[in-house]
Amino acid sequence: MPAQWGNAERGQRDDPATTALGILVEVDQFTGVYKNTTWGIVALVFRCKPSGGTERTSSESTAVAWLTPEKLSERMAEVFAIRLLDSLDGNGSQVRSHDGKSLIAAR
Repeated sequence: MPAQWGNAERGQRDDPATTALGILVEVDQFTGVYKNTTWGIVALVFRCKPSGGTERTSSESTAVAWLTPEKLSERMAEVFAIRLLDSLDGNGSQVRSHDGKSLIAAR
């Protein structure tokens, strides 16, 4: 999940993942910077591990599911799926840009 809130520190946090999905998370590692060049938005992404709570839907979600990397690519737009796939690949932090719809190749 993109880190769009508060401080990014290791340890258990009470953040939007908990509020929207009911899952407590432990921040594990910084995995990337993703810039939407159309809107000038930068997302800093951290890999997190579930550490408690119970999955639930809310006014911000209609379903909660654990997906394989293959299913992520099928069910999410490329510019969002790549954030999660990068966090799982073990190749360190990535820096990527997109226009809101498609990734922009690095120069």
